[in-house]
Amino acid sequence: MLAAGGVRAQADGPMVQTLYGRLRLSREGQVWTGKGIPYGQADRFRRPVPPGPWTGRLEVERYGPASPQRGNEPNQSEDCLRLNVWTPATGGAARPVIVYIHGGAYSTGSGSSPLTNGARLAARGDVAVVTVNHRLGPLGYASLGRIAAGFEDSGNLGQLDLILALEWVRDNIAVFGGDPGCVTVVGQSGGGAKIATLMAMPAAAGLFHRAATMSGQQVTASGPLNATRRGEVWLEALGLTADRAEEVRTMPVAGLLEAAGATDPILGGSLYFGPVLDGRSLPRHPFWPDAPAQSAHVPMMIGNCREETLAFLGDDPANAGLTWETLPTKLTPVQMRIDIAPEAVVNWYRRAHPTLTPDEVLIRATTAARSWRAAVIEAEVRAAQGAPAFVYQLDFPSRRANGRTGAYHTSDIPLMLDNVEAEGSGSAGPDGQAMADRMADALIAFARTGDPNHPGLPRWTPYSLERRETMVLDRTSRMEDDPRGEERRFFGRIPYIQPGT
Repeated sequence: MLAAGGVRAQADGPMVQTLYGRLRLSREGQVWTGKGIPYGQADRFRRPVPPGPWTGRLEVERYGPASPQRGNEPNQSEDCLRLNVWTPATGGAARPVIVYIHGGAYSTGSGSSPLTNGARLAARGDVAVVTVNHRLGPLGYASLGRIAAGFEDSGNLGQLDLILALEWVRDNIAVFGGDPGCVTVVGQSGGGAKIATLMAMPAAAGLFHRAATMSGQQVTASGPLNATRRGEVWLEALGLTADRAEEVRTMPVAGLLEAAGATDPILGGSLYFGPVLDGRSLPRHPFWPDAPAQSAHVPMMIGNCREETLAFLGDDPANAGLTWETLPTKLTPVQMRIDIAPEAVVNWYRRAHPTLTPDEVLIRATTAARSWRAAVIEAEVRAAQGAPAFVYQLDFPSRRANGRTGAYHTSDIPLMLDNVEAEGSGSAGPDGQAMADRMADALIAFARTGDPNHPGLPRWTPYSLERRETMVLDRTSRMEDDPRGEERRFFGRIPYIQPGT
């Protein structure tokens, strides 16, 4: 049997006894792995509960199902509360635990990607690595609690799934050789946003001890009224009225997903489903008006990529070969997510950065206005709290399929998780591996001690409001005070509202 990355898994591994039953691990590369392990079960639109016990030996040699979702993610099922574990050994000293939460906003993805396979990271750092699947889209975040009885938790079920997964880690990871008292949550894009939200959820307190977000922040959650309006539009798309909301529990899941394509009444585009300020499991906004006090003691790493939006805009031929006359038509509110005149943005960049081309300004402006703002806000409020984060900016360029290069959204995943040769990586080759050596060792050091410093990087100091210290990760990495400070100040004049909230 071939595991991720083409490594042949061998099934005759150690037997471990979890709280719910026995399972036998398989060899993958230099470590042992168990895949598709159930950490919970849930009826549709209800809170998750621990899995039922099993007898005999559970088959854990293949990834479990992903949450039902739109798109081409394989192996989808509502029975998706599964996780995967990689560990160098089941005995001996307890190892730091890294729990990776996948991206895809709150609507797509899984913990089964070759880019997030934990085998190399576990072997490299002598750590236990866990990846997680949970409910997504309307199944995980459709807010119906103000519409019908019995749906009080429906707006945050995906988050409650993640909390249950972390409880499973707390209660079971020791038999896999992990230390339940040294758990680091790591997430990219939507995964980072989920972590930021967990940092403000009382039920998650104490379940993790460090947090690292990669191009993924959540300053504010969806307000209860906006979330309810989205729920109403979703029901309307299903042909249901409030008094028939209960029917969503039994309708075919394909119809529920199709209805999620209805137009969002707040944003436009398809319906946004994300965490909700419901006053129950999420009583406050994640990072507004300040950083959550419950997580002040949790060391945090916050990162972003210099050309984030190259991943969203760079593959469209219509966004290449722009002129100064055509560029403003591309700088729409949909792309910048703030209310600012595009001509003013173009004029500012031409004055402040006269060497940039129109194509480059499109990516720089949409990144600074849209993808980077929340990272800056989170770093600022952590610093104001007296619990500053270790902040990084990835400048190391990766290559997209069409040949364009840059530090684009998702390009830090294979670097941080030491998977530069995996399918989907744009960083394959010696330079990419050298960059991965530096970044993966920083993550491992952070997971072990709460501090990412190691001999392969310059001295990394936490972010302060006075200096805004940032590790710029590149072929030659460096500490820099307030990189892109002029862009931060220019766009910081415009109020920022988290998209979807």
